[in-house]
Amino acid sequence: MNNEKFETKISKHDENGEPIIRGYNLIELINKVNFTQSIFLTLKGELPSENEEKLLNAILVSSLDHGVEAPSTTIARLTASNGVSSSTAIAAGISSIGDAHGGAGEALAKLLQETPEKNASKIVVEFKEKKKRIPGFGHKIYEVDPRTQSLLKIAQDTGFYGKFVNLCLEIERELEKVSEKKLPLNIDGAIAALMSELGFDWRLGKSLFIISRVVGISAHVQEEQTTGKPVRRVSEKDVDYTGPTKRNL
Repeated sequence: MNNEKFETKISKHDENGEPIIRGYNLIELINKVNFTQSIFLTLKGELPSENEEKLLNAILVSSLDHGVEAPSTTIARLTASNGVSSSTAIAAGISSIGDAHGGAGEALAKLLQETPEKNASKIVVEFKEKKKRIPGFGHKIYEVDPRTQSLLKIAQDTGFYGKFVNLCLEIERELEKVSEKKLPLNIDGAIAALMSELGFDWRLGKSLFIISRVVGISAHVQEEQTTGKPVRRVSEKDVDYTGPTKRNL
């Protein structure tokens, strides 16, 4: 059995039993900082500047909700309809967030932060040769993602329109040349660029999405519990059976 102690720079209780987060007394934080500031502090270790707070706040707002059809929301509502607790339904929705849903931002942030030679053309060529899609580009609904445009405007206003944003826009242009169609920088891609501009480690990509999306999921779960009918299920009309025809034993 491993009895090695945990080491953490995040939180503790001091000698008087007071809760401390990143060196600050939690009671003082309650009275003096807002939630966005506290998120920045807890994840990065320092309180944000005014512009850092404004940009992070915009990132969090942009991911609050994207409709019932978003997989994590659908799953949360289906689970809630079975009469389980709010925490179970919300957890079910959150647990469905992965590489394919909510993970594109983290994947692109990893690429942006770990690519030694940040050359847009080379990145596009390499992904094409591997027959892979570059995460954070293209959208089923939008030709130009309005959420992306709003975030980039705030990034410009706050002084965070830097090397990661410019690289993403260069990739967007290269993708259009190669594919001959518009594959816009989507909200996941914009968040990847901006969290990188803010200095967040790429491993926090899904976490930032979850912090925001849990609000929308919570609202949907509460609505399902108060106005929905019990036990939602997929209609048989929406299922195509492709197995063998009826067989006799």
